[in-house]
Amino acid sequence: MYIVIRKYTQVRSVADAARRAKSGVGQMLRESHGFISYYVLDGGDGVGVAVMIFEDRESANAANEKVLEFVQASLHDLNLGDPEIIAGEVLVNIESDA
Repeated sequence: MYIVIRKYTQVRSVADAARRAKSGVGQMLRESHGFISYYVLDGGDGVGVAVMIFEDRESANAANEKVLEFVQASLHDLNLGDPEIIAGEVLVNIESDA
């Protein structure tokens, strides 16, 4: 698995960004090869974090480019700025037995 984390630190409304990303990014990701899951969280004080999980690096990189284009074109009014991006291969995966 491969994870891409994008951290935005000056979001005017994380809730609004998440709502708009769900409808716009959600469909885009569902159609992306290798997509596993997507999460958005509110880190408080204008910090928004998006986490994408894919089967492999190539799939993640291809989707990340599309997502960044969407964010720049459709969420520009939220003044997101450039995200800090952290990405890498999953080394440990522990899931609940429940």
